[in-house]
Amino acid sequence: MEPMIRIRELSRRFDTLTAVSRLTLDIPPGEIFGLVGPDGAGKTTTLRMLSGLISPSEGQAWIAGHDVAREPQAVKDCIGYMAQRFGLYTDLTVDENMFFYADLFGISISERQRVMPRLLRMTRMEPFRKRQAGRLSGGMKQKLALMCTLLHRPQLLLLDEPTNGVDPVSRRDFWTILYQLVNDGITIFLTTSYLDEAERCNRVGLIDRGRLIRCDSPDALRHEMQENCYELKVRNQRAARELLHGAEGVLSVEPSGATLHLFLEPGLTSLEAIERQLNQQDMGPAAFRRIVPSLEDVFIAMVRRADREVNV
Repeated sequence: MEPMIRIRELSRRFDTLTAVSRLTLDIPPGEIFGLVGPDGAGKTTTLRMLSGLISPSEGQAWIAGHDVAREPQAVKDCIGYMAQRFGLYTDLTVDENMFFYADLFGISISERQRVMPRLLRMTRMEPFRKRQAGRLSGGMKQKLALMCTLLHRPQLLLLDEPTNGVDPVSRRDFWTILYQLVNDGITIFLTTSYLDEAERCNRVGLIDRGRLIRCDSPDALRHEMQENCYELKVRNQRAARELLHGAEGVLSVEPSGATLHLFLEPGLTSLEAIERQLNQQDMGPAAFRRIVPSLEDVFIAMVRRADREVNV
């Protein structure tokens, strides 16, 4: 099956800063794909290159078989791009904003009459059609932005941190809408800093400082690291973390409530060696328990592993 998105060696530099470095990725139709990473990791730059807003320094990308650089109009016709700050007009009502964007997309009156009521029902925004956008809650503004993005019935949605700053209930509602859209055949590529949101994606790409660290389903990523993840209980959590941070064979050691989550590199250390280090510094006794890592645990450990491989 032809990928909805095909990316090969895509890079973008701003003077001496490399925002995205040699990104290669395939995303099939009908998938929710999440690009996950901290602020400044290169997520927004990637979306802006895919949407044609900025040109790559190197590499190529195709959307629905169209070359993003050479066929910009064909790409724009099949994507809906929702930036972090979508251009809603706060003094216009919900209806007026939708009609304005329908005019921009060149959507006929008959098509508007068919599409707009469905979008309003799907987002449960029908009661707020006459309310000015500036008087909507954060979650409602995001729903309105999504409706405007969907007016021309795109094949692919590019969403840049769509629930950033939105309350938990609105985030849940927004994801319900995304699942409906996927059921209707739309492919979704989104960026997020929320690891709990990444759990909702079919696949995730972990990105840090412009580098794609790993790409797979959330379950597969957790399973890959599960054998080497432990919960550690000690008397002095802070001192133990300082001792083990950066120690040979320790990928990551991070606080989690009253315990530490510890990732070990197979072949470089062992629980016995870790316990000896703690006892030598009078930090014992130590209790270890193998656990299923969270996606946050996995992300931190994989970033640390990638950093060490680069520095070897």
